[in-house]
Amino acid sequence: MPASPIRRLVPYAEVAKSKGVKIFHLNIGQPDIETPAEMLEAVRNSTFKILEYSHSAGNESYRRKLGEYYSLANINVDHNEIIITTGGSEAILFGFMACLDVGDEIIIPEPFYANYNGFAVEAGVIVKPISSNIGTGFALPPPEDFEKIITERTKAIIICNPNNPTGYLYTKGEMEVLKTIVKKHNLYLFSDEAYREFCYEGEHFSSMQLEGVEENVIMIDTISKRYSACGARIGALITRNKTVLQTVLKFAQARLSPPGFGQILGEAAIDLPLDYFKKTKAEYQLRRDTLVKRLNDIPGVFCPNPGGAFYVMASLPVDNADLFCEWILESFSYNGATVMFAPGSGFYGSPSLGQREVRIAYVLNVQALNAAMDCLEKALEVYPGRILLE
Repeated sequence: MPASPIRRLVPYAEVAKSKGVKIFHLNIGQPDIETPAEMLEAVRNSTFKILEYSHSAGNESYRRKLGEYYSLANINVDHNEIIITTGGSEAILFGFMACLDVGDEIIIPEPFYANYNGFAVEAGVIVKPISSNIGTGFALPPPEDFEKIITERTKAIIICNPNNPTGYLYTKGEMEVLKTIVKKHNLYLFSDEAYREFCYEGEHFSSMQLEGVEENVIMIDTISKRYSACGARIGALITRNKTVLQTVLKFAQARLSPPGFGQILGEAAIDLPLDYFKKTKAEYQLRRDTLVKRLNDIPGVFCPNPGGAFYVMASLPVDNADLFCEWILESFSYNGATVMFAPGSGFYGSPSLGQREVRIAYVLNVQALNAAMDCLEKALEVYPGRILLE
């Protein structure tokens, strides 16, 4: 199993904390926005006498409510086309194991969510990365790049939309390009839509809205980021492909049932006011605008403006971002604080890429983000491995 670039530097952070240094955690997508009180109250007010197994596909009442939620986003699915999972992570793993055999290949535009690598290892699947780059804001690579690496063992493409780690929001046109590719080669299209509600530049177009590839599309979802409920571990796998559903259900039965309290939490979320996301989205957009401006104002730093999610990938004027991320935790502080980033190289499948990039999660309030950027700016002024850029 590959180490997580998001959590790999935890020991360095723990040592810094033991010395009294405050850590601004911008390495992980753990929002500081409070989980809605209505969701927590639904758990607190549970009156059942026995916490029983649920159906392996999840409580029917929750799946029916999820269907209503998706219909508001112009995604029309039946509750029988939804399987509740232990987080979005389990949905991805179940999808890989149901649709790909050992040795099969899955294409992923890089940089990509690092744990896709781990899920592929667990499923015995080979990741074939296809490079996007920071200069284009990490737009979808052209179709000819996909064609170059498709083989007889290629069975799927996976994207995250809006993207983690880049924040890139795939357009309807780009989704149509993917549709053409998967239809031509009869591939599965896995679409991780965990950040659907957080789009700032343009509208979200779901893979489930693509016409003519209904049997090919598998959507992955989770309540973790949408409702700031990461610890609930409730996700979902959604597809209209009956054979895939039947196969995924076998894996779901093997782990018995998804978390009971988490499903109560998730079901209560559907009953939140329709304008719930308006305030949350505005807060994330303010954070994005603050962070992107601060980064690009630092000499030698470049950060494209992302269209969604709550992450950016930034290029730093350093010789090696992995070493810089260790150094800033181990050997630097400013006003009694320092910053924890996720090194960019861990989000690439190609070993030579991302060496000067970091992923930054804007999951802290604007005051904390500004203080973290003060730290970064001061750190870059004295970092021994800083490089001069023209």
